[in-house]
Amino acid sequence: MNLKTLFSAAFLMITSLASAFTIHYYNKDSKSYKMEVRSQGSTQSVEFNSSTTGDTSIQTSANEVEIKTSCGWVKVKNSAKIVIKDGCITVE
Repeated sequence: MNLKTLFSAAFLMITSLASAFTIHYYNKDSKSYKMEVRSQGSTQSVEFNSSTTGDTSIQTSANEVEIKTSCGWVKVKNSAKIVIKDGCITVE
């Protein structure tokens, strides 16, 4: 394997690891939420601002995460559009 190929492979690997998982959301509630996110065996938290439409990012290389809501765990895919109502998430 030549040096150019090795650098190309390393660059692709680093780029995929650094990519963010994005969720587009509309929070219909007048309350902000901080929810637990489970991805590839690790957990982190994500915050959704009240009464707004926005995007939030999660640092993971996974294509799907699980978000814990007051209605239970919800599976969400990368670039999904979700709606938050009464603390529950629905995927559009």
